[in-house]
Amino acid sequence: MAAAEKTLEQKLDKEILTLIKRSGIDKRFLISSNTLTYSNFLNNKMLMMWIIKEGVPYSLFDLILHYTPFTENYWAELLDLSTKSLQRYKESSRQFKPIQSEKIIEVAEVTNVGLDVFGDMEKFKLWLDTPNYALGNVKPLELLSDSYGKEMVIGELTRINYGILA
Repeated sequence: MAAAEKTLEQKLDKEILTLIKRSGIDKRFLISSNTLTYSNFLNNKMLMMWIIKEGVPYSLFDLILHYTPFTENYWAELLDLSTKSLQRYKESSRQFKPIQSEKIIEVAEVTNVGLDVFGDMEKFKLWLDTPNYALGNVKPLELLSDSYGKEMVIGELTRINYGILA
């Protein structure tokens, strides 16, 4: 793993920990605030739901944007915003609405699973951009615009991880 990628992961860990501590999340949903990492967060549905309801702050989105293999234009399209609107979110440090927050967390979750499976962002990105027979010869990237497509992509990544190839 590249040093820049490791540093970004550390920033994500710190941002998640700060966000969770500032929120009104019921502490019963926390494993332990000392062991909470970005990856742990993405494996905890209750924490994800809570953050989605509160809205993802731009500070977290910005880190996720740089961690995932997606461009700012792709994110703007996915979130149904213009790139100019994304810039306004950045300038005002606003929180995204729950519907946009859900998409942000879903794509972060897919990226987390993809990195677990492929171990490398470039390999994962190549897989996302390649039509997939098991997904109806559609590029996995094209399925990430809704929750059903996201579940199909995660399902296929899980099958690849267990060696079940179509």
